[in-house]
Amino acid sequence: MDYYSGQISKLIEELSKLPGIGAKSAQRLAFHIINLPKEQVEELAKTILDAKNTVRYCKNCYTLTDDELCPICKNKERNHKVIMVVENPRDLAAYEKTQKFDGVYHVLHGAISPMLGIGPGDIKLKELILRLQGDVDEVIIATNSSLEGETTAMYISKLIKPTGIKVTRIASGVPVGGDLEYIDEVTLLRALEGRTELSVSYTHLRAHET
Repeated sequence: MDYYSGQISKLIEELSKLPGIGAKSAQRLAFHIINLPKEQVEELAKTILDAKNTVRYCKNCYTLTDDELCPICKNKERNHKVIMVVENPRDLAAYEKTQKFDGVYHVLHGAISPMLGIGPGDIKLKELILRLQGDVDEVIIATNSSLEGETTAMYISKLIKPTGIKVTRIASGVPVGGDLEYIDEVTLLRALEGRTELSVSYTHLRAHET
């Protein structure tokens, strides 16, 4: 049974498709939007469309930006010889909030997950290896501490080790299975400061490559 008119029901339906938005939250958002002044609704709609039309991958680190290079990659004061590898732009933002990491980033946009059919070719790994042809001293792997994150970390380590570039992994201060975007700045900073150099377990890798 429809409790609302067609347009309201359609708005609620579309809002409920957003991540983390259930039916009740979608209803609250829908009525909030309807009760806003027309100018605010138009500005909200314009901002969403502008973001969709202009946001792209940074050509260097592959985070989301509205320019050819993101502000971090543009910044000459950052240490471009140290690259932190993260799964998504939200993890990048989490480490930026610590204001202690002065290197640059590489955003994978995912993690290797055989269960979900996501392989190395489905994330930005090839682009990372191309970046390492430049002057790089260290790659810090800061993928999440889930099974997928650990598998991705070991795979990246296997790829990079032959180049002679130092490969480190953030320390275990990050809870197992924890997403970086939800962890406080102090814990993230301790994990960064306590990072350890990775040694490749080929048995582990073979198990995940099959």
